[in-house]
Amino acid sequence: MAPERNENEGENADNGVLATTDGTETTGIGIVEGATAQVEVTLPTAFDEEDDFDDDVVRGEDVTLVQLEQLPAERDEVRGEAPATTAVPVASVSAASAEPAPKASVSAAASAAAAKTAPAPKTAAAAQASSSVASTSATAPAASDASRAELDHHERVRPRTSEITLQSRRLGDFEVDRESSDLLTADRLLDPAHVVRPEPEGAWRHLVYTLSGRRINLGDSKRARARKQLEDRIAAPLSGGARFVPVLSRKGGVGKTTVTTLLGMALADAREDRIIAVDANPDRGTLAERVGRTSGKTVRDLVRARGDVHGFNDISQIVARDHTRLDVLASDADPHVSEAFSDADYRDVAEVAAHFYSVVLTDTGTGIVHSVMEATLEHADELVIVAGLSIDEARLASETLTWLESNGYAERVRSAVVVLNTSRPGAALVRADELDAHFRSRVRAVVRLPYDPHIASGSAISFRDLQPETRDAARELAAIVVEGLRASSVAA
Repeated sequence: MAPERNENEGENADNGVLATTDGTETTGIGIVEGATAQVEVTLPTAFDEEDDFDDDVVRGEDVTLVQLEQLPAERDEVRGEAPATTAVPVASVSAASAEPAPKASVSAAASAAAAKTAPAPKTAAAAQASSSVASTSATAPAASDASRAELDHHERVRPRTSEITLQSRRLGDFEVDRESSDLLTADRLLDPAHVVRPEPEGAWRHLVYTLSGRRINLGDSKRARARKQLEDRIAAPLSGGARFVPVLSRKGGVGKTTVTTLLGMALADAREDRIIAVDANPDRGTLAERVGRTSGKTVRDLVRARGDVHGFNDISQIVARDHTRLDVLASDADPHVSEAFSDADYRDVAEVAAHFYSVVLTDTGTGIVHSVMEATLEHADELVIVAGLSIDEARLASETLTWLESNGYAERVRSAVVVLNTSRPGAALVRADELDAHFRSRVRAVVRLPYDPHIASGSAISFRDLQPETRDAARELAAIVVEGLRASSVAA
């Protein structure tokens, strides 16, 4: 049965006020244009412990004009008759959005949502709170004292979602005005006008700096800046474990031991980690003699004592160290030793060296098919091939690359470095540019090592006594090797 209308239909024809609210609990309220309606909605005011008021309550001040516009126009049947439609006056919505309504009052849209979602009162003794929507007013008559107190209680208890902020903070971030110690950087605190610059490198630049009482600092020379850039490339960090770099040559006398020594000195002079050069020549190598400092121990002693090496102090008593901090492990020079240095011996040495050093250089013998060479290539992360500036020396170096490619080391050949060593003074008999072009077609880089009388003498090599061009070539070789090791670690 449809609800009866008020008798005074003429007076309230425009408002369409219903005479009773019996059917509003189950009737949806639609919104259409061209009509205005007032509906009395019964809301529960008494709650027991089983009512979930926090999930069902609709607050009038939370309903905005945008939300009202997004409410769907629902059409439900009212007791068998045509769907009842009502409309919320525009003036009422505007006023409600401009000025928040009291907590005990709800707008027509809130009443419609409450009629659909709020559960019916479970007891007949529950108080009723009425809220009517006026066409030009944003507030409704005040609810009863019991209803107001109950709503205020739930407003205090129910958490506001918009007020909850979850943030992940460090211990030092809880107070806004406090700063942690990592913010006290040199760039922030030091005044650039008073920062003491290091002494410039370069003859006349240092002279100007000294004559001006250290007040005029023109900075480093071009050569000094280039050297420091090279050192920065060499000192780049290497991730992972120890890296093995063997120096190969199929022909003796091309400077393989010299290249191993210069490469090790350039690495040790610029890097902070430990560098070792191992003489793995089974036929009496001379690597320790090029350093000039011997410990009297050889690789054979390390093989015998490998089980007793528990710290770096144990291995430091076996190796020799030069002024650049390069450690050298000499080969066995005793002519009475009947058993040559084998692949098993090299593996034992490599296992111990990998625990204490970042880069392990290996000065190999001339026999590429020797058993030690097999163990050396198994550990190799990068190869350095030495070639002399003669036809036969260049051919042997190129054939070495071919042999490596044919025996499963083609990838190592493509990332290898070839050193063209000038061991004789004067102009070379072959065209160095042609050799450079040939080897660049097969390997990653080519480095030319100039002639140096300090090296040609055959005595111990002092890195600081080398000619500047020789030191620069050694540093360039070291930088290229480090860059190759870093690239291989990224690829792996």
